[in-house]
Amino acid sequence: MNMMSLGNKNMQGRPVSSSRPGIVTALDIGTSKIACFIAKIEPGRMADGLHPVRVLGIGHQVSRGMRGGAVVNMDETEEAIRVAVDAAERMAGITVKEVVVSVSCGELKSQTVAVKSSLTGQAVSDEDVQRLLAHARVHYKPEGRDVLHAIPVNYAVDGSRGVRAPQGMFGEQLGVEVHMVSAVKGPLRNLALCIERCHLDIAGIAAAPYAAGLSALVEDEKDLGVTLIDMGGGTTSLAVFFEGVMVYCDVIPIGGIHITNDIARGLSTPLAHAERMKTLYGSALASPSDERELIDVPQVGESDSDGANHIPRSMLTGIIQPRLEETLELVRDRLEASGYGRIAGRRVVLTGGAAQLNGARELAARILDKQVRVGHPLKVTGLAESTAGPAFAACAGLLAYSQVSPLEILSGGEDPDPEHSGGQLRRLGRWLKENF
Repeated sequence: MNMMSLGNKNMQGRPVSSSRPGIVTALDIGTSKIACFIAKIEPGRMADGLHPVRVLGIGHQVSRGMRGGAVVNMDETEEAIRVAVDAAERMAGITVKEVVVSVSCGELKSQTVAVKSSLTGQAVSDEDVQRLLAHARVHYKPEGRDVLHAIPVNYAVDGSRGVRAPQGMFGEQLGVEVHMVSAVKGPLRNLALCIERCHLDIAGIAAAPYAAGLSALVEDEKDLGVTLIDMGGGTTSLAVFFEGVMVYCDVIPIGGIHITNDIARGLSTPLAHAERMKTLYGSALASPSDERELIDVPQVGESDSDGANHIPRSMLTGIIQPRLEETLELVRDRLEASGYGRIAGRRVVLTGGAAQLNGARELAARILDKQVRVGHPLKVTGLAESTAGPAFAACAGLLAYSQVSPLEILSGGEDPDPEHSGGQLRRLGRWLKENF
């Protein structure tokens, strides 16, 4: 049995393989919802070099068995995945076998690794680049963690930085900086096992903020510098893009569910009612009418008719605003501590369900002191209005991620011949079958 860990497989690979040509299935497994998109890759190319994508099937389900982006109940998570995928399959009229998955669990961590190699005055070949990237990948072994992405962000020839494609250039020395994104092994393996129990193979894995960025950002934002903040149910994740690639990402274990819990505790109301109040009446900013507007608040353990309490809307805002401020301040502090605050520029894009909260954009602009907009899935057709908002940016981004094909970074001793090995992503699927 092959006991090689997921950390020995680079998920940042060639276009995702599919049992049906041109069909890609995206599976976004979050704390509050599970979404599945089945899409067809259309012929032709867009301005960014990617193919157009048309969604054929959509399925989404309330997430169960998840907390903070990680699995806490295998059976409930498996069942929720089955329901979401089945709904998308029935709508598309297609049975899928492979999925591209987004993750926000495992305490995502960024680190840049720099390596160099000698060229002896020859022109840089694809083999030179492959060898250098493989060297970076082999020598980066974070203890207890699996590598999700290994993204080349900056090449240098004879010390001249900023080279994007060194192939064909002459020099004595080639260098590269590789952005490594890793996650704790346990949560990843639990998630992989839940998917495998649904008789699905994993064709690729992407960090949630990376996928959301591929979906919601325009090319100029990614080139000039932007911070993508994905405000999910159990986590708030961020990714910094610069010169077209992701250069940093992080996750904060606070999300929209924490706001809901604060409302439920503060007003002694059931969680379902707290979520409804947040969605219908919640705001991150106070308004002059808040004191006059009253909201019915059913009390825990009492029927709606005889146990309803009436509170001013200002009390609800007073619960929501401090929690959201805390989250955004943590994002600001992480960004400043990372050293990427300057190259991230003054542009922020919010995605995720919590980004739809009234006043979230304005509060983020004030705390982060940046220009903020709410992002939606771009470059994808066929989405229903209910699934075309910021809450589904990560799922839509997986469809774009399936086309991203940088150079594979192969571990030492692996056969780089795709026909012999089946490619990085196929080897991952085989590993899952053998181990589970």
